[in-house]
Amino acid sequence: MRNILIAAIMLVAVSCQSNCEYESYTDVIEVNGTSIFYAAEGSGKPVILLHGNGGSHNDLETTQRGLAQAGYMVYALDSRGQGANARLPEYHYKDMATDVYEFIRVKGLDKPAVFGFSDGGIIALQLEVMYPGTLGAIATGGANIFVKGALVPEFERGFLAQPTEEPLVKMMQNEPAMTAQDMQTIKAPSLIMSGEHDLILSDHTRLIGYNIPDAQVKIIPGEDHGSYICNSQKLTELLLEFFNKIGY
Repeated sequence: MRNILIAAIMLVAVSCQSNCEYESYTDVIEVNGTSIFYAAEGSGKPVILLHGNGGSHNDLETTQRGLAQAGYMVYALDSRGQGANARLPEYHYKDMATDVYEFIRVKGLDKPAVFGFSDGGIIALQLEVMYPGTLGAIATGGANIFVKGALVPEFERGFLAQPTEEPLVKMMQNEPAMTAQDMQTIKAPSLIMSGEHDLILSDHTRLIGYNIPDAQVKIIPGEDHGSYICNSQKLTELLLEFFNKIGY
C-alpha cells in the first residue's frame, strides 16, 4: 500500500512538472492595423502556428501542446478576421503575412519557426518572400502558391465557378499569386507537405518544395487535406522530426 501511495505522489509531481514549468496564456495584440488573438504556451525556441481558412488556433491545439511539452515556446495565432477576431469585409494573404511579420517584430522573436496549414502555409511562404530572412524554419501542410492548376481538377472547376460574396472564399478564388521563382528566394529550412488525397495536387506540393533550396517534401500516405493536421498527433511527430533534422 505504501509503495502504491509513493508511486501516486510521484505521478502527480511529474504531471505538475510537465504542465506547470512553462507559461500558458492568451492575449490580443494590435499589429498592422488589426487585432490578432493568440494563445501562447511553453518555453524555449519560438514556433508560430497558423490555421487554415475560416478556422482558429484551436484547430492546432494538439500540436501546440505537444510542441510546448517538447521544449518550444509556441504561439498559435487566429488570423485576421477569423477565430476570436472581429470579421472583416475583405482579406488578402499579403496583409496576413504582414500581420505575422509585425507579430514577430513586436514580440521580439528571433527567427521563429512557422508551421502553417492550408491558408496558414500560404501566409508563411508569403511572409518569407516579402520579408526575407525573417523565419528560422518553415513547415507547411496543404499550401498552394497560385490557384489555377494547383487544385485537384474536379474540385477546382466547381470551386472557381462558385459565385460568392463571402470575403474569405473570394480571397481563395483569386489569391495567392506567387511563383516558382519566388520560392527560389526562400533560404529558411523548409518542410513542404500535403496529404496523398489532398485538395492540393501532389505535383503542386513538389513544385513548391523542389524550388525552395534544400527543402524537404513529404506526401503523407492515406491522408487528406487536414486529417493529419487538425488536432492530430501525427503533425506533432512530423514537426519534431523536422526540427531535430535541422537542429532547431
